[in-house]
Amino acid sequence: MRFLPKIEKITRDASVSHFFLMFGYKLFSLYFPLFLAAKNFSLLQIGYAHFLIYLPIAVFAPLVGFLNHKINPAILSSLGILGYGIYSWGMISFPNLTAFYLFQILLGFSAALFFVSSRAALMGSRLENPDRAFGWFYSMPSYADAVAPAVGALIIWRFDFSGVFILSSALQIFNAIFCFASLRRQTSHLTDSVKIKESGQNYLKVMSVLKQKIILPFIIISFLVLILGGFNNAFFVLFLKGLGFPQNQILLLTSLLSFAFLPISFLVIKKVAKFKSETNISWGSRIAGIFSILLGGFAGILNFYYLFLIMLGKYIGGLAVGAGRSGLLATKLKAYPEESAAVDTMFAPLATAVGSLAGGLLIPVLGYPMIFILGGILLFSAGLYRIRRTWRRNSSLTEESH
Repeated sequence: MRFLPKIEKITRDASVSHFFLMFGYKLFSLYFPLFLAAKNFSLLQIGYAHFLIYLPIAVFAPLVGFLNHKINPAILSSLGILGYGIYSWGMISFPNLTAFYLFQILLGFSAALFFVSSRAALMGSRLENPDRAFGWFYSMPSYADAVAPAVGALIIWRFDFSGVFILSSALQIFNAIFCFASLRRQTSHLTDSVKIKESGQNYLKVMSVLKQKIILPFIIISFLVLILGGFNNAFFVLFLKGLGFPQNQILLLTSLLSFAFLPISFLVIKKVAKFKSETNISWGSRIAGIFSILLGGFAGILNFYYLFLIMLGKYIGGLAVGAGRSGLLATKLKAYPEESAAVDTMFAPLATAVGSLAGGLLIPVLGYPMIFILGGILLFSAGLYRIRRTWRRNSSLTEESH
């Protein structure tokens, strides 16, 4: 089909494994804030729970990056998937708050295993177009969103949350087997004899590249987009609930969004493959910023259809930025796939942790709409960097020609 972008086998298999991982997790993740609220968790505790999930991903990512030198990434990815399955079992009957928080840390470590190793597998392979490959990889959660919340809601309605956690755990076991079987041979060449001291030196080289003026601003822009995304992950369902949306409408909205985003994401992936990574980050940030401003500015009068269109726009912007960031790192840091995969993995969870914790602190002070507006203004302004930089370069060239 000419409509569909091309996809390498390694990209396909890693993306399918990502889909199953997110499908199993998203069976309950949409309702997780409601699950915690029913257990009398405060907004700050909900934010703290998300913080403890995402911060360990950033903390453990360098360690997992080193392990990818020694252990086949397919093995580490599979272990990470199994960690998701253990987490689901833990949510059925955690005995106290301390145990609950420890399970969040376990989930963060498991995510570090999967995402660092999956990115290392992709970055260490000969990708024809990194932005296109990572566009596929990052679009998988949206496809899972199209079905998983509806299935999860049905299971929760019939068997309560314990039923959905058991189903999620079973899916992750299946996914771990699939991941190992499909990726093991394709990634066996990526292991080497790098020692931990040499890996540390590689991280220093990676950081020296990232600090370059032609790269750092775009990394910062993508970080800001992810911070607002972290706020959405933790509190968007509660935002909708505050607007008066019943649970059935929330379910319908999220399912339709992901279903509609499926064909649109194909077009977005084809588009990002035609532009430089920096351009994708810049345009994606501006798109996400504009729709975030609209979401906050019209929060009081939003109906189902307007909210649907606004969130679709935010998804498009977020996909372009994510694909651009990973494509940029894969291109600039291709000599260090394990370390660049670890660094790439650190950005998203660290920003998500900041966004979720900040949301728990700021919502009582600013409210949801103002956070969306201020965040959108920041993203749109940051996204203009590409235009200013291009304009200044063209002006300099014009002056030199005279």
